[in-house]
Amino acid sequence: MVTREAVLGALRGVRDPEQQEDIVALGLVQDLAIGDDAQVSFTLAFTTQSPKSRATMHSMAARLVGQLPGVAKVQVKMGSTGAPPPARQAAAGHAPAPPPAADLIPEVRHTIAVSSGKGGVGKSTVAVNLAVALRQAGAAVGIIDSDVYGPDIPMMLGSRGRPGMFDNKILPVEAHGIKMMSIGLLLADDREPLVWRGPMIHSFIQQMLREVLWGALDYLVFDMPPGTGDAQLSLSQVIPLSGVVMVTTPQEVALLDVRKAIGMFQRLNVPVLGIVENMSYFVAPDTGKRYAIFGEGGGRRIAEEYGVPLLAQIPLDPETRLGGDEGSPITVRHPDSPQAKAFRELGEAVRGRVRELAALGSLPTIR
Repeated sequence: MVTREAVLGALRGVRDPEQQEDIVALGLVQDLAIGDDAQVSFTLAFTTQSPKSRATMHSMAARLVGQLPGVAKVQVKMGSTGAPPPARQAAAGHAPAPPPAADLIPEVRHTIAVSSGKGGVGKSTVAVNLAVALRQAGAAVGIIDSDVYGPDIPMMLGSRGRPGMFDNKILPVEAHGIKMMSIGLLLADDREPLVWRGPMIHSFIQQMLREVLWGALDYLVFDMPPGTGDAQLSLSQVIPLSGVVMVTTPQEVALLDVRKAIGMFQRLNVPVLGIVENMSYFVAPDTGKRYAIFGEGGGRRIAEEYGVPLLAQIPLDPETRLGGDEGSPITVRHPDSPQAKAFRELGEAVRGRVRELAALGSLPTIR
């Protein structure tokens, strides 16, 4: 039979790498419960720990408790009080309530999610080059890598640095004039998998907003994981998104999935800024002949179906892929190329769409 003492004993083997004390002594373990089905659940009520430390402690806590004899399942939730844990508070003290959504990023004017119905459509490539295009147009831009399972943004922006700290806030890494944060910057090994459940993703997104010193930004771009999962739900619940850019390729299987994603954002009352048809066509460099490798017209059909603009048709080109692999986006690598031009047109279309929705009074505002 699993006992409370056995669980707490196992959790004492998890130490906060920053404070060098175990998580039980620090008072981080809360709401410990042991069900009749031998399922153990508890919350790790983190305070000022960095996202990397939180991920490490969460993973170790789940593993050590899961190894106890008789434990059938472990559920570890992540919380964040934003203040010293109960064990360190004065007897009459209480953790302050979390700030309202409007206070998370008070200096950010517009928040734009870049999402897709399925993987493999070049969503991260679009997000990175959209951010660069907005920056090249004179805007102050940041980007959050919300895809914790495949955090590719550091590689695509050519950043291998570690975030700094200032006034108990995380300083985002800068690359190509863009402020950027990603869980990929916090992992010791870029091959390390993150096995996170929904509550951890929700907590991570909150941390990337509340605990990062973004400063004044015109646009904060979110590179979302594919599909209709926890990250999309969490982000739309935490802050009022200015809108979402949906990325698809022309073929029908991509259109099938993007319809589901659009439907989800519509239910969440997130404005759909428009559709980007990526890998729209390929122009042979030797003949100049244009080939519709993945089909033709799919992006326009889905845009017309939902009554939203087709923001851009991005051509398929090896240089775009090389730019992502080498940390030099095509908008930086070859700014005069047709591909870079297409992304700059996308940036202008997004800016225009945001202005249009704001004029109609249908654009959510953070302030």
